[in-house]
Amino acid sequence: MAFNLQTFRTRAITAVLFAVVMLLGLLWNKWSFLLLFSIIHFGCWFEYQKLVCLIDKGYATINPFHKYGVMIGGYGLMLFFTADWYIAGNVSLHSVGWMLMLAGFLLVPISELLFSKQFHFKNIAHSFFGLVYISLSWALLMHLRSGALWLPHNGEDMFSNISILLAKISGYAVPLIIVGSIWINDTMAYIVGSLIGKTPLSAVSPKKTWEGTIGGIILAVAAMYGLALLCQSSSAWLWATIAFVAAVTGTAGDLLESKLKRLAGVKDSGSFMPGHGGFLDRFDSLLLATTFVWLLLKLIS
Repeated sequence: MAFNLQTFRTRAITAVLFAVVMLLGLLWNKWSFLLLFSIIHFGCWFEYQKLVCLIDKGYATINPFHKYGVMIGGYGLMLFFTADWYIAGNVSLHSVGWMLMLAGFLLVPISELLFSKQFHFKNIAHSFFGLVYISLSWALLMHLRSGALWLPHNGEDMFSNISILLAKISGYAVPLIIVGSIWINDTMAYIVGSLIGKTPLSAVSPKKTWEGTIGGIILAVAAMYGLALLCQSSSAWLWATIAFVAAVTGTAGDLLESKLKRLAGVKDSGSFMPGHGGFLDRFDSLLLATTFVWLLLKLIS
């Protein structure tokens, strides 16, 4: 894969603009974080349903209650995982999320029975996959942002185990580490692959190479480890571990979305950034990486 300066320049400019918007949402406050990923959640869902309709024509026949009910239920799941961290007045978004989940998830099967000519389990399965693929991923990211995952439970002394290291990484830092690792991995994989890449990684994404993939992962881990040494040396190994998991699973997430697009016969999942793809194109790596980083921290906390 020859190095294309124009392509790299376009990607770099897009990445800078994209990074500004992302960083504002990630760092301004918890409400900007919620707003950012609320928009991303629904953007990913609209594109996912469009792709599935191209892959399976039968899914295009789902009724509006199913189509939007699963999105609302998924958004309820996302709010549910805020863990009482978001409270407006006397209303907890955690409780609102529970009600939206109940309403949305009941609406889907009921609407299929009442408004569809036939009950298609395959359509339910497509929507369920979307819930796991999209809504659960953003729900777990909200959970990571809240910091609730590593709070001590049942009187546990947080200084007696690894929770002390997790506590040192404040809520906003974990999403930043994940996002930063993915950005570094993607950029370095492209550069390394362009310069020395020869061995194709997968037929699903022929431009990716093993050399670029391995180089991107190594450089992402090294960069995050070095940054951690400057910020929190005692937890540098944890930053590096998160970076490794995010880079590896993020690459897998990229391949998964590429497979969906190939099955649908499209180049991009959408066009919310003209000429640069859609929501799923931009967040495919983060969708999978978030879930696995959450599982990692859940296991060690």
